[in-house]
Amino acid sequence: MVQPSDAGFGVMLPSFDPFRRGRTPVVEGAVLAEELGFDSGWVGDHLSFHPPLLDALTALTAAAVRTERLVLGTGVLLLPMRNAVWTAKQLASIDALAPGRLLFGVGVGGENPAEFEAAGVSTARRGARLDEGLDIVTALLRGEVVDHPGPLLPTRSPALEPAPVTPPPLVVGGRSEAALRRAARRGDGWLGVWMSAGRVAGVRARLDELAAEYARPSPTPLLMVFVHVTDGPGGLETGRAEVAGFVNGQYGLPVERLERWVLVGETDHVAKGLDELVAAGVEGFVLMPAASDPLEQFRRLARVRERMTSSL
Repeated sequence: MVQPSDAGFGVMLPSFDPFRRGRTPVVEGAVLAEELGFDSGWVGDHLSFHPPLLDALTALTAAAVRTERLVLGTGVLLLPMRNAVWTAKQLASIDALAPGRLLFGVGVGGENPAEFEAAGVSTARRGARLDEGLDIVTALLRGEVVDHPGPLLPTRSPALEPAPVTPPPLVVGGRSEAALRRAARRGDGWLGVWMSAGRVAGVRARLDELAAEYARPSPTPLLMVFVHVTDGPGGLETGRAEVAGFVNGQYGLPVERLERWVLVGETDHVAKGLDELVAAGVEGFVLMPAASDPLEQFRRLARVRERMTSSL
């Protein structure tokens, strides 16, 4: 059965279109990632965001049927905005198509209130909605009948079939204290983003403390890292320009807001940056190409892995 540590050297599959090229090559990306030896492929989740994007679970289903080995993850599913019973059905269906290869990542979301409004859900108390939603989804993924009283998500559901032989491991995303506590209390893994090596080390220590408090194993620390390997024509100047275009298209922000966390440079520079994060406690990566051609970045990142001195 897959575990969060099996995320290893993973990539974010291109289900978003930040450069508005009219192309989201999720399936091509998943097949290429598997061919190149990546350990996992992940999809992000929004109903509506700055760029055009595909539905996360639909995209992951497409990846599931075209791969045989690749671990598949939601990085992260915005469960407070979704119907918990339908979500459980979709996750169980993906597991049936790719048995034992699914990692169930969740987060609270809320950075785009318009999508919550479109889904008919308030952003208020989304942490509590996430906790209740997890109660419902995890019970259904265990093949159980659900009679959940609420208060936010009163739900009655028969058992859903087929149910996974073993429920997919839970990965909790977020940098807040509440997210870290949720990861320690319920998660098998934790997924962070926008972090220096120093902060990663601090979070790792805090997760260990909280897990001890709950008498549970400490969740496996995973980190989403935005990267642009500049080998090839154009070099560093072109790479930095593409990073700026990506940040604007993906988040509607100037690059200055996020560039300190993006690894931009030649193969050895990126490999060294990832090695430092491993030394700080990261046990798996979700690498997001900040580039107009994410598949070419996959090929370059495969070379980065060869240059790393750390192993995952």
